[in-house]
Amino acid sequence: MLRYLLLTSVAAIALGATPASAQSNAAPGKDQAGTSDPQDQAPTAAEPAAPAEDRATDESAIIVTGYRASLGSAQQIKRNSDAILDAVVAQDIGKLPDNTAAESLARITGVQVTRGSDEVTGVLVRGLPNVATTFNGRDIFTAELRRSQLQDFPAGVLAGLEVYKSGTADLLEPGLAGLVNVRSNRPFDFTEKFTIAGGIRGTYNDQSRKYDPQGNILLSARTHSAIGDIGVLVNASYAQAQYRNAVRWASGFVPTELPAGVTVSPSSAGRAFRIPERVGVYNDSGKRWRPAANASVQWKPADNLEIYYDFLYQGFRGRLANDQFEASLINNNAQLSNIVLRNGMADQVQTLTKTGGERGQAFRSTVNNNTNTYQNAGGFKWNVGRARISTDLAYTSSQYDANEYSFDMAQSAPPTIDVNFFTNGGSAFSLPGFDRDNAANYRWRGYYESVYVAKGSGWQWRGDVELDTDVSLFPRLQFGARWTDRDASLERGNRYAYTETLNIPLADTPAGTLGLTPNAFRGNVQGWTSWLMPSRQGIEGNAAALREFSRQALVRIVAANPNDGGYRDALARFSVPEVQLDPLQAFFATEKTYAFYGQAKYEFRIGSFDFDGLIGTRVVNTVGQYSGRGTLPVVVNGVVQTDANGVPITATQDVAVRQNFIDVLPNFSLRIRPTDKLQIRFGFTKTRTVPDFGQLNPAYSVTPNQSPRPGTVITNPDGSTTVVTPPPSDPRFPASLQGRPDYFGSGGNPNLAPLTSKNFDATIEYYFSKNSSVSVAFFYRDLFGFFNNYVQRFRDPVYGLVEVNRPLNAGAGRIQGVEVGGQTFLDFLPGVLSGFGVQANATYLDGRQRFPADLVPASQLPPFVAIPSLSKWSYNAALFYEKGKISTRLSYNGRSRFLNGNLVVDGVYSGEGTEAITRLDFSFNYTPVKQLTLSFDATNMLAQPFRNYAEYAVNGQSRSYPRDVRDEGRYYGVGARFRF
Repeated sequence: MLRYLLLTSVAAIALGATPASAQSNAAPGKDQAGTSDPQDQAPTAAEPAAPAEDRATDESAIIVTGYRASLGSAQQIKRNSDAILDAVVAQDIGKLPDNTAAESLARITGVQVTRGSDEVTGVLVRGLPNVATTFNGRDIFTAELRRSQLQDFPAGVLAGLEVYKSGTADLLEPGLAGLVNVRSNRPFDFTEKFTIAGGIRGTYNDQSRKYDPQGNILLSARTHSAIGDIGVLVNASYAQAQYRNAVRWASGFVPTELPAGVTVSPSSAGRAFRIPERVGVYNDSGKRWRPAANASVQWKPADNLEIYYDFLYQGFRGRLANDQFEASLINNNAQLSNIVLRNGMADQVQTLTKTGGERGQAFRSTVNNNTNTYQNAGGFKWNVGRARISTDLAYTSSQYDANEYSFDMAQSAPPTIDVNFFTNGGSAFSLPGFDRDNAANYRWRGYYESVYVAKGSGWQWRGDVELDTDVSLFPRLQFGARWTDRDASLERGNRYAYTETLNIPLADTPAGTLGLTPNAFRGNVQGWTSWLMPSRQGIEGNAAALREFSRQALVRIVAANPNDGGYRDALARFSVPEVQLDPLQAFFATEKTYAFYGQAKYEFRIGSFDFDGLIGTRVVNTVGQYSGRGTLPVVVNGVVQTDANGVPITATQDVAVRQNFIDVLPNFSLRIRPTDKLQIRFGFTKTRTVPDFGQLNPAYSVTPNQSPRPGTVITNPDGSTTVVTPPPSDPRFPASLQGRPDYFGSGGNPNLAPLTSKNFDATIEYYFSKNSSVSVAFFYRDLFGFFNNYVQRFRDPVYGLVEVNRPLNAGAGRIQGVEVGGQTFLDFLPGVLSGFGVQANATYLDGRQRFPADLVPASQLPPFVAIPSLSKWSYNAALFYEKGKISTRLSYNGRSRFLNGNLVVDGVYSGEGTEAITRLDFSFNYTPVKQLTLSFDATNMLAQPFRNYAEYAVNGQSRSYPRDVRDEGRYYGVGARFRF
């Protein structure tokens, strides 16, 4: 019935509207047209602030032509907001300071980002990764996720970004870290009757050595007619990148001791040292492109009524070709020689030589992945004097699919490997004597295929009422409701043909001509950089032939190993043309939310001080049903049942659970303005993040470990035999839980509680001109319930040693910190020097959380550990110059080292971390005529490698080895923007 009422209402009046402060276009004020100082527009207690949406439409002349204007506009958004936020505004139509929304966010105070594949892949606000995303104030998501990927928003479709660090009740409930609102342009944002604007840009990546195009086009028209003002806007964007990152790495797994079969020389080195289990090279490469489009129609049949429709399309296409080579240093009774210990470190190795042992192996993974996301929305805003009424209805649908074809190689014999574990910030190795160009030195190891399909769709509706009162203390009241109906699903399947035992030459496969993988490393530190492999097209283009070749190979292997259930299962999977979806890897979810809020604006004056703020509450009820399918071994009378070949029998089970989360999210803010230029804020809010759908999947699978048991004799392809040795001891587990697991378990956790945070904020903001300000912010977050996947082991009386991997809630935690930022143009300098400007900010964070209680003995209190991905320091500095026809920017961005996980062994952190990261970018713009701007830019100019490290415990002390060193590309771009 509710959906019927909503649909009939939208049919009657083309529903759609925006929350008062979330959906504001926040267009630059009149100052940007040169008519007044925005400082004069600042509201005071005697003159109540207009709602954010009214401020946007009243000051709607978007004529933003440079850094000075965009900085001033962002400053005004921050200054006038009821919430604590920071903003980035496009310096011209379709031109944010960076290529994507995610890249621009890295410039904002308190925001840290993670990178991969030459782009930003994650955003953290004040050290927290759980950020909600909205597009023009509406919820936006991708496939089965609860959020959108911010890197999917090209700069060409955006007008600006707002990062809400403290929420208000009328906002869509923010994530634990806050909310990022992405804004697009609308036709009423322009005063001209017709506007056409756009740009084209070409980039060059110095690692992939590829050229790529980018471009956007915007058409906007508005007119006054007999039926009122009408505006139409269409905007399209295309962004493409071809990248190749080179990584040299050592395993993060550092065993607690060498296996007994490993020999060591010289004997003076002893056997007390510990080394990474393997070394390797990984080349992350591919081509991605993102088509995007949005459209908007606005109609004002009367001065107090606006009806509108919005459309958004986001696309992503990826064509990947990832290469990896790896070789174990200790497996299969390897011989270690020429060992040189680190100076003063008897338990760490500087260099060594490995001979014998396990053969080197590699894969080339080719992936085709695609995302299509659509959002249609409509609404109205109606001003009826004291009351402003708005409502909004939107439907979003999104699908992500990926198909992978992976080709595996093994070297014909174990290579000799020279390793230096500490050189130029990381590990490096070479294979002396190995002829990489000789196809006879390679064998076909196997072929892998997978399919992945994720879908999501949902309706969302909201209605808001804003009421002016005659009460001076509470001049404005706000009420509203929101309803959503969301579904999400994930289905996937895979198959793998392991064929190494057949000893088939690599050149004999139907994958086409072999060639050396590209070398994308800078310098010559890494010796082994390339090896023979089929091309990407040779693998993907010959997928059908490789499937049949794999099937025939498996027929031979099964005939020689009739009792091996794993090979029989693989043959069955390859006996059909397409990869079959595996119900054990699927989940399905449906979820409804009902939210209600109320808040009051208050203001008063004491002496010459003005006071104002908000007090309110948002109540959210989330009702969901989550289902999946799992497997468990069949047990009769306490004994696991097996088939004729001794393989445990498993049975499937469908599992569904219903969850009901009720969240009460209060907010309180106070702003004190001693003068027109100075304001002091205090705020308290509560935020939360609901677990992702996959994390709530109730299905659980326990499967037998099919790897050979210690003592098993294996016949190698060359006719020799190898006796399987016990696995090296795993430092994550005590001595009682070492050895080969009998079973593996994995699944979601329907008992995960939402992440919650109580947030305390205080800021001091001083605005001394229309684009100059300084601010200091203090904040404290009282947290509970971070969820991450953790690996546990336990001994079961029936199953034996079981290793499980599933998400768990961490315990209580806290984050506290300080932000300092400022910006100004040096107008007081004489002549051309007055065109210089500076912007800088820095954030200090200190955060801890308790380790999950499930991972420590019941008699112990979980220890406090560092919060993953949190850097103590992040900082930005930019130098601008803007005068006449020239506009330039040189910007520096960095963050200090951080941890990637929080495993604790013997009271010492054991896991991985990332070293400090810095970047330097430059842009230059020249405007020969008013309608045209030419540009040049260079990003990641320093090309400082990304570095990880593996940390572990030795006798209660912390040790570390370099983990990854990743060389990333520099980008150079030239382009032109126009506006008529």
